Parts: sequence; structure tokens; C-alpha cells
Amino acid sequence: MSHQVNLKIFQDLLEDSISSGQFLKISLGNYQGNDKELKQVFVRRVIIKRTDMLSFTSRYKTRDIVKNFSISEGLNRINHQISNDFKICTLFTTVKEVIAEHMKGGTISVREVAISGALKPSLSHNKEKKRLIQPIGKTYLQELRITDQDGNVFKNTQDKYKQINQYIEILSSLIKELPDQNIGNVVDMGSGKGYLTFALYDYLQTILKSETTVIGIEYREDLVQLCNDIAARSGFDGLSFIQGTIESYEVNSIDLLIALHACDTATDDAIFKGIKANAKLIVVAPCCHKQIRREMEKSKLKNEFSFLTKYGIFLERQAEMVTDGLRALLMEYSGYKTKVFEFISDVHTPKNILVVGIRTKITDKRKAEILIQIDEIKAYFGIGYHHLQKLLSI
Repeated sequence: MSHQVNLKIFQDLLEDSISSGQFLKISLGNYQGNDKELKQVFVRRVIIKRTDMLSFTSRYKTRDIVKNFSISEGLNRINHQISNDFKICTLFTTVKEVIAEHMKGGTISVREVAISGALKPSLSHNKEKKRLIQPIGKTYLQELRITDQDGNVFKNTQDKYKQINQYIEILSSLIKELPDQNIGNVVDMGSGKGYLTFALYDYLQTILKSETTVIGIEYREDLVQLCNDIAARSGFDGLSFIQGTIESYEVNSIDLLIALHACDTATDDAIFKGIKANAKLIVVAPCCHKQIRREMEKSKLKNEFSFLTKYGIFLERQAEMVTDGLRALLMEYSGYKTKVFEFISDVHTPKNILVVGIRTKITDKRKAEILIQIDEIKAYFGIGYHHLQKLLSI
């Protein structure tokens, strides 16, 4: 048979395996193209956000590159690669293997090999990881319009569901660092609509089996009422929401303080409350770093960064880093081991930095070193005061 006829036979077998649900994967090898780094390409079928796709993994000498395509686009891509640079292609199905190979003389050989035993195709994307917060049977996820009644995550809330789980994974790892890993009292300052507050309570109760009390503080009364209603319908007896501000809420003794996207100095107010309450764990995601920026603009101090900070956008970013860097130092001075890292991709939100404090011990010598460092930073950037430092009376 001719080159084109055999190629068409292989293409038809490939399309039939996909339409019948028998397709497992494709391996493209013996690459003869111009890219000296490319070795092989593997293709498998995946479902991404409820859309059927073909996932291509291009294997190079030092890295793998994964790209996903629609079924029709993926088929065209496979056909092009078989026709040109890859000299052997193996189609794996649940019932047989089909091998297309370029032979000497420019012909293509197609042969089939039967396999024994039934195989089941996997449609998971990147071996979809098991989420700590499972969507099935969660009343609060239904009420918050993350899932339908059957536990299916809506297409337009996939990112929110991932964010919830990433948040819980981060907190889970932080809680494991605590000496007793016991979280009895939690205050979430600025809880908003409560997506993350509900998930945290669910995790502490369902996974960790902790006898936990979680309080969400929110200024908007309509959201407080909404969240309290959802908590009641979810049977979350230890979860409640209170109308108020971070500054006005009085905290006595807590284990975990959270403040996500509290604006400007409200983050400092939250950190201060956590330190004074001797919280085991403080987790904040700062937002709107205006106070330090105003200090820097007022002083107009010249230093090595002036060539950058003369531009507003760079000044804003510099002020954010200086603000949060000083917050971390002040938390360390107050007896916390600190971490600063990314919360979620900035595709979802530009305010994606977590500042974390885990209660520990600190020597007087280290405290003295931190005070010197803080004074040097403030002098270098022309900062008169930092709100958190003022609250701590340091």
C-alpha cells in the first residue's frame, strides 16, 4: 500500500479509538527533525474543566513541556508529526497496540498487536491530586455556589475551589510545625463571604478531628448574616461570624489568627492582636501598603534605588516589600519564627503574599540585633514610623 493509504489507516484507527473510548495513549519516537534537544512526545487523553482534551508531553534532554489541545486540534497535530519528523508512532488502546513506522524507501508500515486483559483509560489531568476539601456532601460549598447539589464544581468556580484547597494545604503544613499541633481557638479577621473560613473549620473538624471554635470577623453586616445562616444549615456549631472591625475586636487567648487582604494598617492591627493574644500561629496576606509608601514619598530620600522609585509603580512595589519585610522583623522580635511566601498565583490576584509567624523563643541578643536592623532600614528609606512598631511600642 502507498504511504498515504497506510497513514490514513492509522489515522482512522486513532480516531476510532478516541470516539469509542478505547484510546489510552500515543508514543511518538525516533525523532528526525531539526530540534536537537527533542527526544519523544507522549499523548494522552485528559478532562480539564469538564472539557475533553489531548495532553502532549514533549520530552527534551533536560526538561518536559506539557501542552493541552482540543481533540480535533490534537489529532491534526499527531497526524502532522507522524507524517514528518517522527518515524515511529505507537497507539495504545484498551484492546490492541497499533504501530506506524516509516520504512526505507519512504513507505509507512502499519501493524497491530493484540493485548490480553482489559485496560481502563485514565482521564485525570496530571494524575489529579486528592484534595483535602472534597466537594461532595458539603452544604457550605453548595450554598456559596462553588458546587451543585451533587458535589460537581461549577466551571466558573474551578479556580476558587483550587484556591480553597491550596489555602488549606498551606495551613495544614503550618499547623504540623506547631509543637502540639492543637488548634482550639481561631479568629479570622476580615472573613468576607467566608469561603476560606468555612473550609478551615471543615478541615479542623473533619480531618484533624479538633474541638475547634472559629470566629469570623466581618464589617459588612449582610455577609455576617449570610455566613451565620450557612453555618447553621451546615451543622457547624463551632463556627460563628461577628460584625465588627479588626481594630475594635478584642482578642484574649487564641491559637490561630488569620487576616487575608486586610487593607493597609489593618494588617498591622491584626498582627498586633495576634501577638498580644499569644497566638501560636499568625497568618496574614497584606493588601494596600499605603502607610510606608506615604512615608517614603514624604521624605524623598535619595539612595541606590532612586532610579527605580522615581516611577510610581516601582515605588509601590518597593513600599510593599519594605512594609512586609519590617512586619516580618517585628514579628520575629515579638517571638515568632517568620516565613514569607506566595499564597496563590498572581493570575488570580496581585495580592498573593503570605506573611506567617510561628510562635517560638527569641534571645535578648537577637532582639537587640533586630532593633538595630529596623532602625537602619527606616533610615535608609526615609521612614518615620511603621504602624505595627508603633502599636507594639518598640
